[in-house]
Amino acid sequence: MTSEQLIAGQTRGMGELIEIAGKTTELAPFGRELAALGRERSDIVALTADMGRYSDILAFRDEHPDRFFNVGMAEQNLIAVSAGLAKTGKIAYCTTYSVFVSRRAYDFVAIAGAHSMANVKIFAGMPGLMNGYGATHQATEDLNMMRGIADLTIIDPCDATELKQVVRAVADIPGTVYVRLLRGNVSVELDPATYQFTVGKAAVLRPGGSVGIISTGYMTARALDAAAHVAPQGVDVGVLHVPTIKPFDTAGVLAFAAQYDRVIVAENHKTTGGLATLVIESMFDAGVIRPVERIGLADSFFECGSQEYLEARYGVDLPRFVRAILQEA
Repeated sequence: MTSEQLIAGQTRGMGELIEIAGKTTELAPFGRELAALGRERSDIVALTADMGRYSDILAFRDEHPDRFFNVGMAEQNLIAVSAGLAKTGKIAYCTTYSVFVSRRAYDFVAIAGAHSMANVKIFAGMPGLMNGYGATHQATEDLNMMRGIADLTIIDPCDATELKQVVRAVADIPGTVYVRLLRGNVSVELDPATYQFTVGKAAVLRPGGSVGIISTGYMTARALDAAAHVAPQGVDVGVLHVPTIKPFDTAGVLAFAAQYDRVIVAENHKTTGGLATLVIESMFDAGVIRPVERIGLADSFFECGSQEYLEARYGVDLPRFVRAILQEA
């Protein structure tokens, strides 16, 4: 069965982004772009830990079956085999749930991957509250954990446009890379004709007045939506997208934060150890003193439910952004 047959006619699958009326979406951008890259480069191989359907990597399998490997439900083995293939000159793209990479295979990412400077490109699916299976499957602390690994690049893309650019960019980034994967019907927020992902660089997507939002991942889409929502009220909100958590664009973040009276930091992650922590540390070290409000997840375990339900319950949905901008309770 092909990836197209698996997806056709189904309702929104596990880890697939919320569909918003009026938004343009692109189906399985990761897998399709990887398959295209595989046509151009014979050194690309793809692996999964029995999560092909839920990582959109099946498009690569369908087109390049002799370069696709399913290691089974063995995440440590996934990283070890990927690192081994990298040692033979391959660039190994591997997929599983982000929670399984960060919790079950952490040492393998650190030693077999980053310590060895192995060309292992980890696309970690369903980070944060995108997974409705509850605390056992929700990687709400993965950015914090992965930041602790030296020589590891960490990327949290915003949309289909950026994700496709990241798929290509990581092939030329030395060593091991950890990417938070967007899957299913992924919204197109950024114009592919004008936006260009650059590792280690933040991008001002919208200039503003007194309030600036610094965001990462698909929370940048929420930030843009919120800025557009309050604009008719005469509230002009700036948005800085930070796709690379490591290396972190300290200079870009500081230059943005210094322009605003208030700063809001938003992430699909706990509010400690991820983007907010990086922003606040950078501002403090540089003496940039501004009120900072954090939109993110509490230090807790989270229940099961749809993405819509979980985002509303735990305060990372569009109304939460609007309240923060307008300083409403």
